[in-house]
Amino acid sequence: MSKFWSSLARQVNPYIPGEQLNDETIIKLNTNENPYPPSNQVIQAIDKESKNLRLYPSPTIDELRSEIGNMYGLSQDHIFIGNGSDEVLAFSFMAFFEPGKRIKYPEITYSFYPVYAKLFNISFEQIQLNDDYTIPVEHFYDSDGGLIFPNPNAPTGIYLELEEIKRIIENNPNHVVIIDEAYIDFAKESAVSLIDTFPNLLVIQTMSKSRSLAGLRIGFAIGNPELINGLERIKNSFNSYTVDRLAIAGAIEAIKDNKYFQQTTSKIIESRSYLEKQLEARHFDILPSQANFLLVSHKEVNAEILYQKLKKQGILVRYFQKPGLENFLRISIGTPEQIDKLLKKIDHIIKPSP
Repeated sequence: MSKFWSSLARQVNPYIPGEQLNDETIIKLNTNENPYPPSNQVIQAIDKESKNLRLYPSPTIDELRSEIGNMYGLSQDHIFIGNGSDEVLAFSFMAFFEPGKRIKYPEITYSFYPVYAKLFNISFEQIQLNDDYTIPVEHFYDSDGGLIFPNPNAPTGIYLELEEIKRIIENNPNHVVIIDEAYIDFAKESAVSLIDTFPNLLVIQTMSKSRSLAGLRIGFAIGNPELINGLERIKNSFNSYTVDRLAIAGAIEAIKDNKYFQQTTSKIIESRSYLEKQLEARHFDILPSQANFLLVSHKEVNAEILYQKLKKQGILVRYFQKPGLENFLRISIGTPEQIDKLLKKIDHIIKPSP
């Protein structure tokens, strides 16, 4: 710990991302990336836009906001664009959560939430999940300063029905409710349909997962224009040009090429179902996921041992050394070929040769 660090730098516990090994032979099933490449339209648009890199990008990003708005039947005034959903989340904490007023989020959830809460000096209450890892809806009522949770949740993958979300929002009329929908395109339906009814609802999504743009860093928020204006005030106090020209161009085409988007998400959902059945046959317990990953636990083989042995054999999955997750692995959904290789390695581990 450096003597030059501020007190804030000393007290925060930074988010730890999944392992990124510089080895193309590794099968990466640990960071929930899309196993399929972006649309060809995206690649062509980025190549074309590269000729304009001497120019600043648009600070208002109107064209992309309009495309996302059209996708949901909303105006661009309902859309905010950020440099990945993590930046949008950070701006949201600053724009809508007040120091001294306690927010709520699940105890087992995306681990950036406590990082941001501590970074921005926001009090928080972690709500323990039910025994089946579902969200206890009533415990999210009457928050003191707002609340946030993913849907589907991470890392469980469990989806909360819209009727339950409506109940939560109705019981927090004076505070912002943030739904983090990073994985919503692999699930039933988005809470965006509730925005016209609830002015205090903010939905945050990303193009990193379902649209194969993790490397471009595009996230966005959807909400009442009053909320969007609050986010713009925060963004423009830091940097008006948070999203670069290549990312904007690629993201616009990723939205336009809906056919490719539907094809790849359908493949991932099919592969998720296949992997779930195969792991169940191998005596794994699996939480019901509507994301692009499964959270699994084997009945006999310890999760950390399984993680280490898979890593030695060239397959990365995510192991969390956290309370409630000690014996779980999170496995991202890969291509059918990657899944078959994973299953073969698992068979060697759980059924070693005599």
